[in-house]
Amino acid sequence: MATKKKRILMLNYEFPPLGGGGGVAAKKLAEGFIKKGYIVDYLTTGFKGLKKFEKVNGINVHRIKVIGRKELPTATMPSLLSFPVMAYKKGKELCEKNNYEFIVSQFAVPTGPLGVMLSKKYNLKHILSLQGGDIYDPTKKSSPHNKWYLRNAVRSILNNSTIVVVHSSNTRNNAIKYYNYLGEIKIILVPYTPIKFKRVSRKKMGLETSNIYLIGIGRIVKRKGFDFLIRTLAKLNNKKVHVLIIGDGPEKENLINLSKELGVRNKVHFLGFVSEEKKFQYLSNSDIFILSSVHEGFGIVVQEAMQVGLPIIATDNGGQVDFVKNNENGYLVKFGDEKAMKNAIEKLNKSEALRDKISKNNKKKIKEFSLGKIIKTYLEVLK
Repeated sequence: MATKKKRILMLNYEFPPLGGGGGVAAKKLAEGFIKKGYIVDYLTTGFKGLKKFEKVNGINVHRIKVIGRKELPTATMPSLLSFPVMAYKKGKELCEKNNYEFIVSQFAVPTGPLGVMLSKKYNLKHILSLQGGDIYDPTKKSSPHNKWYLRNAVRSILNNSTIVVVHSSNTRNNAIKYYNYLGEIKIILVPYTPIKFKRVSRKKMGLETSNIYLIGIGRIVKRKGFDFLIRTLAKLNNKKVHVLIIGDGPEKENLINLSKELGVRNKVHFLGFVSEEKKFQYLSNSDIFILSSVHEGFGIVVQEAMQVGLPIIATDNGGQVDFVKNNENGYLVKFGDEKAMKNAIEKLNKSEALRDKISKNNKKKIKEFSLGKIIKTYLEVLK
């Protein structure tokens, strides 16, 4: 007689192609649970052109219509506020139909309240996974840490969850500092599965063989700090250095205007959204990866850069500080310190031996984020 598979419910207002890194990380986590023999139901936001239900890599994806979601990459305030309300009915239906072992909620806001309500109603264990930006975003006035009533709401969500998981010491520290959370917080890394892609030449990608390419990836919003990268580019005395930016968002026009003002418009290339394979083809043909964010909860894009062996220059505020080490696999700089970023770029450009050492270290370090290890940690935490 076949053993009945265990089942879990994952809640997240994002799931690819909707949203950013938080959705990508949750999808990988779901795939990891499936490999361990679980059935995974994933409740998320709907969007025009996306099916209400489909099976994606074994994940049962249920999409719920929300109010005011206008773009794939970014959520609006009405869409955030309406998600837990509009998804509650479907969540109840799934909980009454299926025998879940536990619930995993990604993001304290807006997903956390939904996870707390369902876990309390059906007496289920609730893992709350904080992504970083959901509790602290210095570029947004609406960030929960800035509003007393939102701080109280997040504190309540934390206190009513069975287990609180974070991906970095930075997010753990912010949960304690801004929300006075006194419970145990487990640091579990974001899993990473190496992406297979066909390697192609620079010529095929439309890139100049002799240029030095800095590459940044992410939604073009203020928090990603692409203006910092462009300002640094303008200070470099090397005409061969160009910047590739993969992604799109509301700040694009402002960045185009900034690059014109600084006289580097011909050296900043906005590539928009590209396929997963094309993204890695650009990464593998670049020279240095730049994470210029004001703050980053973790930074999956850093893992992607590590896979192809790129040296990393990252800001020193966020989850990346746990695994980007100076002179070992890259450099950390203070946000806005153009001189420090310029010096790091020039140091890497001058030394082929340094670049080779960092490349080898990153290809080795990425193995620490293996999906199997991280799923095992989740299950051990539950026990």
